[in-house]
Amino acid sequence: MKSIFFAAALLIAFSLNAQAPVAVPIPQEPLHNLVLENEYVRVFRVTVPAHESTLLHQHDVPYLYVSLGPADVINAVQGKPEAHLVMADGQLGYSPGHFAHIARNDSDLPFNNVTIELLKPQGDPKNICAQVLAGAPKADCPKSRATPGGPPKQPLFETGNTFVDLVALDPSLNVLSIRPQSPVLIVFLGETQIQANSLNAPTEKVLEGDTIWVSWPGETILNSRKKDLRFIWIDFNGTKSTAKPQ
Repeated sequence: MKSIFFAAALLIAFSLNAQAPVAVPIPQEPLHNLVLENEYVRVFRVTVPAHESTLLHQHDVPYLYVSLGPADVINAVQGKPEAHLVMADGQLGYSPGHFAHIARNDSDLPFNNVTIELLKPQGDPKNICAQVLAGAPKADCPKSRATPGGPPKQPLFETGNTFVDLVALDPSLNVLSIRPQSPVLIVFLGETQIQANSLNAPTEKVLEGDTIWVSWPGETILNSRKKDLRFIWIDFNGTKSTAKPQ
């Protein structure tokens, strides 16, 4: 009789395991749209419509995420209780990865963000002027870490290998020239015009949530059109990159 009960228990266990959901890689999750990839990052634009969910998907590496508009979403990590995540427009978050989850949007508004996978090894994460890593303390917030002649950059977060700043340009500034000495990813939090390499180059419109990769050698011109312009500046080799008003 015991052997029958034991066999039945094994059959039930195997059946439950067979029915357990399998997480898909992020590129196979249909609401994650790959927009940029290189040796440092993979960048996805994520849109979850109101009252819809992503598939269960796997995060194998650390990543940053930037909310586009207010976010009110359920983070359902596999094997853990669900968590309610609320973020403000432009708010930055960080996760060490190595888990699978579903993002469920129970609100009446779409959930939009930019997800930036960090493909190089990262050091210890450290909040500076923002609560980017939930539950971790914030360090003393310096006034800025601007490079000579460049705009003030508010340091938000760092891992020792990746440095994340917020740049807010003065409304009176027309043009900003970016000449990096190390790779930089820019995530725009507003609309502007960009030009590659020269003020004589054709202009290209960028919108909130758009990203550009600025590498050495080269130059990118930002034309703020006398509007307030904010963007997330992610430096992958310290604080060497320069940005100078013209």
